[in-house]
Amino acid sequence: MSNPIAPSPGPLTASALIAQVVADHEAELVGLRRDLHAHPELSWTEHRTTDVVAGHLEAIGWRLQRLSPAGLVADLGTGERTVGLRADLDALPVQEVSHDPWRSTVPGVAHACGHDVHTTALVGAAHALARLHAIGELGGRVRLFFQPAEEVMPGGAVHLMGMGVLDGVERVFALHCDPGVDVGQVGLRLGPLTSAADRIEIRLEGTGGHTSRPHLTGDLTFALAKMTTELPAILSRRLDPRSGVSVVWGMVQAGSAPNVIPDHGVLAGTVRILDAVAWAECEKLVRELVHEIVRPYGVTAHLDYQRGVPPVVNESLSNRILAEAVTEVLGPDGQVMAPQSLGGEDFGWYLDQVPGAMMRLGTRTPGGVTYDLHQGNLHIDERAITIGARLMAEAAWRALRA
Repeated sequence: MSNPIAPSPGPLTASALIAQVVADHEAELVGLRRDLHAHPELSWTEHRTTDVVAGHLEAIGWRLQRLSPAGLVADLGTGERTVGLRADLDALPVQEVSHDPWRSTVPGVAHACGHDVHTTALVGAAHALARLHAIGELGGRVRLFFQPAEEVMPGGAVHLMGMGVLDGVERVFALHCDPGVDVGQVGLRLGPLTSAADRIEIRLEGTGGHTSRPHLTGDLTFALAKMTTELPAILSRRLDPRSGVSVVWGMVQAGSAPNVIPDHGVLAGTVRILDAVAWAECEKLVRELVHEIVRPYGVTAHLDYQRGVPPVVNESLSNRILAEAVTEVLGPDGQVMAPQSLGGEDFGWYLDQVPGAMMRLGTRTPGGVTYDLHQGNLHIDERAITIGARLMAEAAWRALRA
């Protein structure tokens, strides 16, 4: 792969300076991550987290815009070209299971998705980018998005976009912790990386009756059972099978006695799709199919379809910039292929408007336990923090020259 970016003049290359600045702040960054981890805040309530981040950025010259109800945007540099870097702030309603001294101090709330690492890495990148700007080597403008509410649909990204954070931004990057990848490696993938994720709830209503006389009533339970199997099956035939549509039910409720046909029931789950075109078609099709499926059984269906987030689709040049940054920071063996995920990520909203890419930051200790996201026992190898900081700064610097 050729590198279109010429080396920076001076006693240190830009890449070497980024590495030096991040290394100088390593202890500070680890301390920041532990502080954020110990004080997690749920979506839209990330007030303390915002204040802590703002304090770090104000001290090194970033221009801040605080957002309501939480989060902030920070700008640095001058020029016509602007690159965006995003981190998410919120934690999850999960009870942490850990004996670390910096474990969550908030009952039932924990950074079980690694957003504390994302935030800290971006603060580290901010230090390096501020140094480049101070010596005239930044080469443009960088905008940092410290975004609230990634963990709820449709996500804080929509809120920030409505406030104009993408105005003038030509390219945007993000990282996400991956506890299935060793620290010192980064997962990249061209094209779809994550899935569109929608939520559906279907409520059925009927007259109810005795199980000995189903022909005299709408057999709501039978209709509910048909919905659980027929909707996923029909969607797999009506949408392009290459779109990777997946309908999975998380809740099915109806009835309270074995000999009574109930008069109401509910079915709720998620619809996940890897293809943006199929995602655009899906809601209309689901609304049509839900009523067709229950019509023969004499019951009525009410659908609540909550459109969530689009897929994250990594654009070609942006993905190449990340690949070059990974090679610079971690060497030729630092990059691994990231598998497609059916998880949702609201970074996809940004990529629906401007080119960009997301990388999977390895956080597993080599030879150690493989943890999972959104679990109370998630463990992060903290060496990933400075790696993430260098990668984000390197990506921004390279993007301004691509």
